[in-house]
Amino acid sequence: MSATTVGAVFDTLAERYDSLWSESAIGRQQRTAVWRWIDPLFYSGDRLLDLGCGTGVDAAHFMERGIQVLGIDASAQMVRLARTRGVDAHQLAVEALDTLHGNFDGALSNFGALNCVANLQPVALSLARLIRIRGHLTISLAGCCCAWEIVHYLSRLQPAKAFRRLKSDGSCAYLGVPVHYPTVRYIVRLLQPNFRLKRWCGIGLGVPPSYIESISESSIARLAAMDRRFAHMPLLRALADHRLLVFERI
Repeated sequence: MSATTVGAVFDTLAERYDSLWSESAIGRQQRTAVWRWIDPLFYSGDRLLDLGCGTGVDAAHFMERGIQVLGIDASAQMVRLARTRGVDAHQLAVEALDTLHGNFDGALSNFGALNCVANLQPVALSLARLIRIRGHLTISLAGCCCAWEIVHYLSRLQPAKAFRRLKSDGSCAYLGVPVHYPTVRYIVRLLQPNFRLKRWCGIGLGVPPSYIESISESSIARLAAMDRRFAHMPLLRALADHRLLVFERI
């Protein structure tokens, strides 16, 4: 599926995206967990590149802290909504990052935008060109093993869905977009020798994926508190819904 087609698919989701994800209890807790880890990396006056900016929630958060953000997204409708938040957003697929010019203090890609990119090698080369030495790259990817997903679908006797992330060729999301689940080891190897992995943690170990709707908001808050204690620990972090990787440009 081409980047243009993927962008068109997300056009159909744009108006509902915030209500389905960003404004949900699960979405708020998972996004807050990401911010908790990456806020200390960026300062007022920095210039930040947001890959797959969506409706601009992350960009707006950093702009409130005096950080300049350039957002790109393959979806024209996502870009339109991001601009209503005041984001300097442009329709550009991550696959076309080689056409972008400038110098950035860092870049982020949150909640699986890079999972929709089949070939990440050109992206890695472009990021090395765009991010200054000692700048930070933060990537949040859907992990290849999510404990919540396995338990959820096995309890419903749907083993194919329970283990779909383990397929070597990825799977299709409910919108029909091909999704890939690269390992942490693969991403680290891909970004070498231009980036050094500083740390990585799980996002959504206790807090479940967004499609699990039977849990109360108070229970989700308690699960988020558990994540703050345990989601960064080795072994446990590999079972989370997403993996947040923090790299430094070297």
